[in-house]
Amino acid sequence: MDGIGESLRGALAGVLDGVSGRRAGGAVERLIGVYRGETPTDVPILRDRADVAAYAAYRMPATFAAVSSALGEFADAVPGWVPGSHLDIGGGTGAATWAVSATWAGTRPVTVLDWAEPALALGRELAAARPELRDVSWRRARIGAGLVVDDADLVTVSYVLGELTEDGRAAVVDAAASAGQAVVVVEPGTPDGYERVLAARARLIAAGFRIAAPCPHSAGCPIVPGTDWCHFAARVSRSALHRQIKGGSLAYEDEKFSYVAATRFPNEPAAARVVRRPQLRKGQVLLDLCEAQERLARVTVTKRHGDLYKAARDADWGDPWPPHDQGAPA
Repeated sequence: MDGIGESLRGALAGVLDGVSGRRAGGAVERLIGVYRGETPTDVPILRDRADVAAYAAYRMPATFAAVSSALGEFADAVPGWVPGSHLDIGGGTGAATWAVSATWAGTRPVTVLDWAEPALALGRELAAARPELRDVSWRRARIGAGLVVDDADLVTVSYVLGELTEDGRAAVVDAAASAGQAVVVVEPGTPDGYERVLAARARLIAAGFRIAAPCPHSAGCPIVPGTDWCHFAARVSRSALHRQIKGGSLAYEDEKFSYVAATRFPNEPAAARVVRRPQLRKGQVLLDLCEAQERLARVTVTKRHGDLYKAARDADWGDPWPPHDQGAPA
């Protein structure tokens, strides 16, 4: 995955050539509001080359990191399964397509659908940096009500539902469900993003899908509405544009995201999922878990648990628990 991430960053290195810093900054500020779900619309968000260049340089590495993280957890729940084809709905410049390639080796038929021709054009240009992505089909389509798509083993819908009206979101999720054997939906890790993922999750279950990740079950979410939201984080290197827009000095930031992965075929979800950063104490680790019993729980793992304690010290937010090679604490 690191090699493909480096290849993506290299392909993006010159994407802002010819676009002024002021123009790029203005486009990014507008896009930030869109991707936080503040301005749902029925028209393309990426309007021209400058918008697309700003989006790709600012958002594509973060989207790639978040989708890669979600796909990695999904892949763990479907060991041995490899998608034979991939459909990316609302894929823009193709970050999810890069993430799928990083998760499963080899080539496969891929179609990226988006309503912004400039985004598709830049996606095609960037994909030329990877041999396995050179034959991707980049097709213009209206993303929303009335969307009709071809069947695919894997359908991804990442960072697009927030751009749509409520009816448009339902239509896109239903189209993904009708086309895919597996569907992965990723949204920003905000309360609104989580609500969109939760609604997509419900529609997928109603369509006959089984939840593979992050949830350890396909029942109702145990979070009391309005009290919290389920989200995770992926570490992403900050570009010069990130630092310019946010005025930050750190070389990295954590991309917060919410997601759901579901399949029409049997899967092996985690026994439980770490839903907060583990808290390390002297001789013990506190883990906040979402458990298969449809509940949230805090588990304390101590030195007396031996190897499990070592695993707990290495556990991270979003990880399955216990690790696949460990038993539950007594």
